[in-house]
Formats: sequence, structure tokens, C-alpha cells
Amino acid sequence: MSWQSVKLGQIFEIARGGSPRPIDDFITEEPDGLNWISIKDASNSGKYISKTKLKIRKEGLSKSRLVHPGDFLLTNSMSFGRPYIVNTTGCIHDGWLVLSGDKNKVNQDYFYHLLGSDLLHKKFSSLAAGAVVKNLNINLVKNVEVPLPPLTEQQKIAAILDAADSLRQKDQELVERYTALSQSLFLEMFGDPVTNPMGWSYTQLNNLVSKLGDGLHGTPEYSDDGEYFFINGNNLNHGAIEFFPETKKVSKAEFDKHKKNLNDSTILVSINGSIGKVAFYNGEKIILEKSACYFNTNEKLINKIYLFRLIESPYFLKYAMGGATGSTIKNVSLKTMRELPVPMPPINMQNQFAERAQLIEAQKQQAQRSLEKSEALFNSLLQRAFTGELTAKMAA
Repeated sequence: MSWQSVKLGQIFEIARGGSPRPIDDFITEEPDGLNWISIKDASNSGKYISKTKLKIRKEGLSKSRLVHPGDFLLTNSMSFGRPYIVNTTGCIHDGWLVLSGDKNKVNQDYFYHLLGSDLLHKKFSSLAAGAVVKNLNINLVKNVEVPLPPLTEQQKIAAILDAADSLRQKDQELVERYTALSQSLFLEMFGDPVTNPMGWSYTQLNNLVSKLGDGLHGTPEYSDDGEYFFINGNNLNHGAIEFFPETKKVSKAEFDKHKKNLNDSTILVSINGSIGKVAFYNGEKIILEKSACYFNTNEKLINKIYLFRLIESPYFLKYAMGGATGSTIKNVSLKTMRELPVPMPPINMQNQFAERAQLIEAQKQQAQRSLEKSEALFNSLLQRAFTGELTAKMAA
């Protein structure tokens, strides 16, 4: 079964926010002020916006737009299209679009999932394509067609999606708890490396590693049939090398021209753009781009898991940004990397930390696999819901 298709403008009143200017002149702490809803009041994982950090004077209302509980807000800037449900009354600036639904046709929870789905995001992206800065505007959103099941069907579909989403969020929270646990263990055993409360001595990274360098300063000859990936700092993700569909490949001959001496003791760090992303090398078939720094640890002097956690911590980012160059895209020089001050707890203490951290990591990996399954289930249900395959019969 496929549901009837309607344009969003047929079931929602859609409008854009506005800002009294200069906004600072309208901010107030008076009790009769109006809630001023900004993106800072929305969390990445949250569904609702229930309160605001700031208020504006009532006089600002004529230059803005008042929204009410039950309205949808869509971000309309670079990260456009993320929906939120308003749980309070307040004014919105021009970074928001507000969608007020016809309650006889719109189930709030069903449309929360629909508006936040890849299906809608792709439609928004397609219609906004070509603009230097992608923005959602009223006409664009009004003309997007969406599937519209009967209201009772929407409620049942939303209940299924809510349950799947809840499972996904619990798995995500578990992964985050294990990540926080590992960070807490580091601080408990060694203290904050920024303040060094335990008084560890320091040595420079260059004294603990060999073969510190970066990748290719140039472009290799790509090969769609190649077995070797050409990776940069963006491919480094929480300890692992991550490959994307767009990651380029090269041939064995090209690999032999540009390969580095990587082995089981190698740590990779992004030193350009997204600075401080870290990964271990585990035998992957790769060559490096210049934004990826590599070094091989001397494991008699330093435990690589201890060093990994140190570099992944805010300590490294604080140091690196202090020595980084470039106004728009930051670059960390190899000299800055070599001179990184590394606090040096006794090696047996580092090893104890590594053993405990690995146990936590094993539990985290198990939680990560559960998360991947629950995300796959949720995305599958979303697709089936909006193509009419998730019927009331299944929901019963």
C-alpha cells in the first residue's frame, strides 16, 4: 500500500522567524519578557524545545514571530532541516522556519520522524542544491511532497517508530557511558594533564617515537580498481581508520611509491582541519595524505594506549591549537608534533591503565554493535513507514 501524497503547504502553515535589531537591545530579564528561542536551546539528540536561555522585551514581538506548543521548528541554515517540537510559547529569529500543522491531518510524532528522515533531508537538499549557502525557504518547504496516511494510521506508525527510536537512543547512551568511563579512568589514574596535579615529569613526543612524519603532499594517480585507500585526517575516527564511499583508491604500484613504514606500534593523528582525530594502524591497505601525521611508538618507553588517550584528550587539542597556523584551516606542523610535552607516569602504571581501558573498550564495542543494529532497524522501519509498507496491521 502506498499513502496519498500531499504538499507540506497543504497541511502546514509555514512561516519564517524574524529578529528585532539590534537584538541585544531587546534582551531582558524582566518576568514579562517573551521566550527567545535560539538553536542554543535545542540539543542534538532532543525532540522538544521546552525552555529558553534568553527572553526579549514584549516590544520585540512586532519584529519577530510567536510560536506555540505543538509547532514544528526547522533549522534553515547550513545544517538545515533538523526538526524540533516546541513545548512552550516564544519568539523565533530568522534562522528558523515554523510549521503549524492541521490537527485533523497531522500527528505530531509521525511528522517529527518524517521531517527528520533522510527522505525529507534529501528532498530539501535537492531543492536547495546550487546555492552557495543552502537555506530552506518557505516556498521550498511548502512544495515538498510527503506521504500522508490516515490520522489513526499515523498514530500507530509513530508508536512503532518511537519504540525503535527509544531502543536506538538507549544504545547510544550506553556507548557514550563507556566512552566517559574510559576518560574518567584516565583522569583518576593520571590526573588532568593540563594541570598535572600529580607532578609527572615531561618529555617531548619526539623522544618516545620513531619515524614521525606526514603523508603525501600532492595527488596520487587514482584507480577505481585499486586495493589501497588514500586516506586523510577525516578518515581517523576514535581509534579506527574509517573508509567512506568517496575515499579514493590507488594501485599497488602507486602504493609502493608513497607507502610509509607503518606497523603495530603506529598511531595516526589528523593535523589539518579537524585536528586531533586519532587512530591506531591495524594493517589496513592505505597511503596517507599530508593531513595525517604518523609515528611509531617505542613501547619500552610509552604505552601506545596511554599515548592515544592523551592525544585524544582536550590536553592535546589545547596544545596543538596553540601551535597551529592558518587562519581558516588550522595546520599543526611536524615540529609542533615532535615537541608535544608528554607527561610520563611509570610505564607499569600506563600498562595497568591500558589493560583496564581495553576491557572497557571491549564492552563499548559490544554496545556499538548493538547500536548499529538498532540504527539499521530504525532506518528500515522509517523507509517502510513512508512507503506504505508499515501498515496498521503490523502495528496491531
